[in-house]
Amino acid sequence: MYQQITIVGYLGGDPDMRFTPSGQAVTSFSLAASRKYTNNSGQKIDETTWFRVSVWGAQAESCNQYLHKGSPVLVVGRLRPDPQSGGPRVYTRQDGSTGASFEVNALTVRFLPSGGARGTGGYEADFGDEQGGAEGDEIPF
Repeated sequence: MYQQITIVGYLGGDPDMRFTPSGQAVTSFSLAASRKYTNNSGQKIDETTWFRVSVWGAQAESCNQYLHKGSPVLVVGRLRPDPQSGGPRVYTRQDGSTGASFEVNALTVRFLPSGGARGTGGYEADFGDEQGGAEGDEIPF
C-alpha cells in the first residue's frame, strides 16, 4: 500500500531546525493551504487547512536556510496520523475553540516563486527518502 499527499501553500512562520541525537537535521514548519469559493447561497467562503511539515537530512538544512514566514512551497509527502486517534492532531486554541493539524513527513519540498504556485520554475530541493526512522517504503509498480 502507498499513500501520498501534495500540498501547495504558504509557511505560517519561520522554519525550526533541530538535530536528532544521531546528528541528523530535521526542520519543521507550519503550512497553510487555502481554498476560496462561493457556496450555493452566494456567500464567499475562505477555507484554510493547516499542515505541520517535517523535513529530514540535507533537504531540512536547505529549507531552514532559504524558507521564511510567507514563503510559497509545494510539498509532497506522507500523512502521519496521530498515534492516539488515527486522525489529525486535535488541539485547543487560545480562544477556546478546537483546531486540527495534519502532520506530514515531506519527501520533496519545492520552493515556489513569490508570485505563488501559478508561476513556473522554482527551486526543487529533492534529496530522496531521507526521513528519520523511514521504513524504506517501495512503490509497488
